[in-house]
Amino acid sequence: MERSGMTQRRRIMIAATASAMAAGAAMVMRPSGVVIAHPHGAPLAVDLADLPEGKLRTVEWQDKPVWVLRRSAAAVAALAAHEVRLVDPDSLQSIQPPGCQNRQRSLRPEIFVAIGLCTHQGCAPGLRGETDFLCPCHASSFDLAGRVFKAGPATVNLVIPAYRFEADNRLLIGVDA
Repeated sequence: MERSGMTQRRRIMIAATASAMAAGAAMVMRPSGVVIAHPHGAPLAVDLADLPEGKLRTVEWQDKPVWVLRRSAAAVAALAAHEVRLVDPDSLQSIQPPGCQNRQRSLRPEIFVAIGLCTHQGCAPGLRGETDFLCPCHASSFDLAGRVFKAGPATVNLVIPAYRFEADNRLLIGVDA
């Protein structure tokens, strides 16, 4: 009798496990409720007309946060002051379009565009005043050109996506200049 009780329990456990697996598979296979405003990978237009100096706008492109920062003239000038503290000040080991391999890492000095993910472990840094970006996960910091400081664990500058200006106050992310 004890043997048939074990067999019955085993059947119940198998049925419960199979039911849980079926429910899990159904959850994984159901469509997500997330609506993407533009096709994955398609170029994304960003209007800069209402972006004030010193402000950061975050948009989503290819499921990643992309920053657009309008830097002040003082912030652009300050980029030269701390180059000795940077891992790769000339952006030789960085990912950026050819037109952005300069001190500002941008097509126009006042407009900075970058993927807003730390190159250490992919956390999202935040703008810290008008001086730098700080990653909250492991304290890597990047200047306002996305160049990484030596003091943190990240060793690579922020990624600059391909982009171009369609007009004075409109840029297109995902298209070469």
